[in-house]
Amino acid sequence: MKKSLVFAMAMALGVSATAFAANPFSDVPAGHWAYAAVAKLAAAGVVDGYPDGTFKGDRTMTRYEMAQIIAKALAKGAIGADDKLVSEFADELDNLGVRVAKLEKNADNVRITGNVRMSYRDSNGGKLDGTPDKSQSRLRTRLFFTGEVNDNWHYVALLENNQYFQGQNENGEDDTDFQRAYLTGNIGVVNISAGRQQGTYGDADIYDDRVDSIKARVPFGDAYFKAEYGKLANKKDYTGTWGDADKGDSNGDKFWEAELGGTWGNFDLAAEYIKADDMNYGKDALILGDDKVWDLRANYHVGKYYLGAMYIKGDDDSLEGTAYPNGDDDGFVIKTGWAGAKASDPGSWGLFAKYYDQGAPTMLAPTMNGLWTSFKGEGFKGYLVGGNLTVAKNMVAQVEYYDLKGKESDEHARTLWSQLVVTF
Repeated sequence: MKKSLVFAMAMALGVSATAFAANPFSDVPAGHWAYAAVAKLAAAGVVDGYPDGTFKGDRTMTRYEMAQIIAKALAKGAIGADDKLVSEFADELDNLGVRVAKLEKNADNVRITGNVRMSYRDSNGGKLDGTPDKSQSRLRTRLFFTGEVNDNWHYVALLENNQYFQGQNENGEDDTDFQRAYLTGNIGVVNISAGRQQGTYGDADIYDDRVDSIKARVPFGDAYFKAEYGKLANKKDYTGTWGDADKGDSNGDKFWEAELGGTWGNFDLAAEYIKADDMNYGKDALILGDDKVWDLRANYHVGKYYLGAMYIKGDDDSLEGTAYPNGDDDGFVIKTGWAGAKASDPGSWGLFAKYYDQGAPTMLAPTMNGLWTSFKGEGFKGYLVGGNLTVAKNMVAQVEYYDLKGKESDEHARTLWSQLVVTF
């Protein structure tokens, strides 16, 4: 490849014939026809020449050398990522490790992130709902796929694999499946998401699991309004955890949710309403029932300290026909904590605690590593204490201890839970 192509590129780039005071190459004299172009390319750092101070313009150069010139032109902004030269020399540029914005953007149309959680649970007391062992070791791997539709909309999917090393793996409960798959974006100021996504209600103490739904969130000033409609998605297929329901059955049927909240000073306030049809209350329930849940939440935070409280009221009609038809239908949760481990900050740590007093209709499917499922038909009360620590960048260890008791049976379920989460 003759270096005359470089001069053609220089002209295509809009490099003028304006002469510079000096040319750095001894074999390109001032009267040479390419003097001005070479001088400007050299001044721009696009061409370097040889160690002996020559340009060797008559020498045939390799594609690799041409790719180096294109890479420098890209770095200097002399050409754009959509230039034909970039496409022509894409393989050579890739071998050079050159990151081309437009090519990268296309490659990043689908971004993959993930985490691995290694956990161990040791429990005693309670009804273990068919779990073969009171202890359980589990490895959960999650891969998140985020596809860019355009600047405003994205497609998100979550692929999850679970491996059980005690008890449940012997029953064929290891699994890999898509836990989430939804489209999210904005229309004006309204954020919309639709598909199989995470549904988190009552700060995760009422429900925190998959839903098939469409959700809209509208901000106004310091406040927001959120509404959602759909179906509670399939259960997590843990052996027996969900009572007598068949594997893959839903936590419930159709649901509606609406929430009004906002942040004022150091306070986060919210009021929420949820209606879920045909809820399954587990082994202590004789029938399936509809449920309505209201909650009021207030969280106060200052510096690294936070304190929160939530009042919950369920529908007592949903207890009709259960083992405890006159059981509590309301409750509350109080939480507090200091700081918290940040995956990006090695050595960061936090402490936290919660107190629960929840009637059966207030617990649709909360996030908890304690054995709350032992008390689905009656509700529970008890406490959680825990702490976490970032042992290395993107590696967070956490320990939790639960002591829960049935509100009607007074049966205890104590759990020590530990985990290490690695993100990538």
